[in-house]
Amino acid sequence: MRYIGAGFSTVGLVGSGLGIGVVFAALLLSVSRNPSLRTTLFGYAILGFALTEAIALFTLMVTFMILFI
Repeated sequence: MRYIGAGFSTVGLVGSGLGIGVVFAALLLSVSRNPSLRTTLFGYAILGFALTEAIALFTLMVTFMILFI
């Protein structure tokens, strides 16, 4: 049962991958609409990427806790 629970807990990684894709898709769309704001928008995109990646790391942490504790 522990392995099944760990497998189910990795579903959060799918959402994190989709979130990263959405962040950079929005960056490309917004830069194509207004190229003069490229540096500002890139900073916001990196912030969004970091926050989304943190969720993925928390998901992995929970998975490893299920498996090894």
